[in-house]
Amino acid sequence: MKKINKVLIPCAGLGTRFLPATKSLPKEMFPIIDTPTLQYIVDEANKSGIDEIGIIISQAKPMIQSHFTVNEELEQRLRALNKNEEADLIHSIAKMAKITFINQPEPKGLGHAILCAEEFINGEDFAIMLGDDLIMNFDDENNPVMKQLVSAYEKYDASVLGVQEVPLEDVSKYGIIKVNKEDGRYLEMSGMVEKPKKEVTPSRYAVLGRYVLKNEIFDYLRKVTPNKNGEIGLTEGIDLLLRDEKVYAYNFIGTRYDIGNKFGYVKATIDFALRRDDLKDKVKEYLKKIGY
Repeated sequence: MKKINKVLIPCAGLGTRFLPATKSLPKEMFPIIDTPTLQYIVDEANKSGIDEIGIIISQAKPMIQSHFTVNEELEQRLRALNKNEEADLIHSIAKMAKITFINQPEPKGLGHAILCAEEFINGEDFAIMLGDDLIMNFDDENNPVMKQLVSAYEKYDASVLGVQEVPLEDVSKYGIIKVNKEDGRYLEMSGMVEKPKKEVTPSRYAVLGRYVLKNEIFDYLRKVTPNKNGEIGLTEGIDLLLRDEKVYAYNFIGTRYDIGNKFGYVKATIDFALRRDDLKDKVKEYLKKIGY
């Protein structure tokens, strides 16, 4: 049976919804309390059994590469202050996975970002985890969302997209799938529509930042006509792919936070704080104090 060994995490976007913060700080590095969003995503890949991670960055985001690289000077300073626990922590981050950094020279869309990583993928089927989609399976941390998708890929030997139902008024924010057949959490797709109006949406199943794709997707991405902004869409490439072969969606178990959205970021910060022993009581007390 084929194994998914590689995942791509696109992190080269401009993050315009969070300006001015993203002028200097990539949105993927926004901390959820004290841990960058991207670190949680790398950890999800690890727990899903994926060995190699390709992080797609632009030259304007050196901070991402720095975070996952050994910093001997900082480690030595911490140890000199007897902060060995902190030194061990930052050293372990650099050893989380085998990480390759891939440059996307221009922000030409998600499909273009994936094309930039074709050499790294080297003919294999692979996964994609969007760098600003934080998804946690709080009920079973040993079964993260990407692991669920890999299992679905192994079941069908086909491309699989992670989806959940969204409110009807929100379908215009997402890529929405057309469902041909439904079997529990498994959905056989017949098409995709990018950001449809609610009056004509084919379903409420939105693609939410997790994919396992057959290698053939690269051929179809090269066929995508760029939009008016010169961007190549991943959704359009997948829509072309499923005209020739089956593509499935999986209604995953987990809570998703859009870290590129202000309210999504606030929700994640509150939820994670309420799950930490060192913070939850103080946060609950504060929320009560201000009337919530």
